[in-house]
Amino acid sequence: MSEDRRMSFAAAHNAIPSAAAAPRPVARRVAILGYEGAQSLDVAGPLEVFAGAGQLVERASRPEPSYEISVVTLDGRPFTCSSGLALGADAAAHEPAEGLDTLIVAGGPGARRAAQDEALLEWIVASAAQARRVASVCTGAFLLARAGLLEGRRATTHWAAAEELARLHPTIDVDPEPIFLRDGNVWTSAGVTAGMDLALAMVEEDLDRDAALLIARHLVLFLRRPGNQSQFSATLAGPAPRRVPLREAQHHAVEFPAADHSVEAMASRAHMSPRHFARCFQAETGMTPARYVLRVRLEAARRRLQDADEPIAAVADACGFGSAETMRRAFLRTLGVGPVEYRARFRVPTPSAPASAGLPAGAPDVRAGAPDHHHREE
Repeated sequence: MSEDRRMSFAAAHNAIPSAAAAPRPVARRVAILGYEGAQSLDVAGPLEVFAGAGQLVERASRPEPSYEISVVTLDGRPFTCSSGLALGADAAAHEPAEGLDTLIVAGGPGARRAAQDEALLEWIVASAAQARRVASVCTGAFLLARAGLLEGRRATTHWAAAEELARLHPTIDVDPEPIFLRDGNVWTSAGVTAGMDLALAMVEEDLDRDAALLIARHLVLFLRRPGNQSQFSATLAGPAPRRVPLREAQHHAVEFPAADHSVEAMASRAHMSPRHFARCFQAETGMTPARYVLRVRLEAARRRLQDADEPIAAVADACGFGSAETMRRAFLRTLGVGPVEYRARFRVPTPSAPASAGLPAGAPDVRAGAPDHHHREE
């Protein structure tokens, strides 16, 4: 990590009393690969998460290794991100990567061009062979794919690039929906802020759940999303229908999730026969009416679980599931976590939460048993 960044991180915490000095184990080396046209948040997001984890380890005198973070480019020179922001580099790709713990490859509009750079791909392959784990953020998956690291694996990327990744690399099982995926020691994530979710999951693996949640909430990421959560909402999933009656049927489902949204009822509102409606709906949206309605109801239930203290049965009824058990099965099947666990994990924290040791005063408390603690999904 550059000296400037070390100073900025230290300055943010210079008001915290230092814990008693103790010998520290060797830090975990984290390298984040950047290049011309990378997305700045794909670099800065994971960097901030690991920096926060390192601060927590050091300030709380935890026994685990801290983190040593570096931004790497092919030649060690600064690079310009897709937004025009210039970022510096701490190391060059031609320098040895011994002792590397975690390699993260950023994504961005420049990823396809970078994926054609044989020297860069060779460095990724050599570094991955030494690293404990390898990850890509967003379209950084194209570099891992070109380097052969995703062969035969399940992977994700930004939903808008998933079809292209699958077409170029048919041996990869591309899933466009999850926030992030892990297949062995290779992790892939969706776009932008999903890289922070991925980094938080890595921190949870290295330290523990509470440490990851404390960092997430200190970064004002109160929704630390599980990897299998969908990248986009039901109302944005797939193209909008071309036909007005189909769009109106969608809007009605979103506005009244508890209403009757059987194919027959939706077709009646669209003044179409059920068979014709179902065929047209799937052709124009890429999903069946039933799948769309399920997504709408799950999204409505998730919002209510996050924002209110209603009983689970009341949420199920208001969102059209009919019973708490039906909603529970839908949550487990789709999100991999039940409604109770989902609420515990994603409930919006109250502003009155007390400060925690190891972070500046005012950071929310995530100690085990705190009322708004987000539990790990089982």
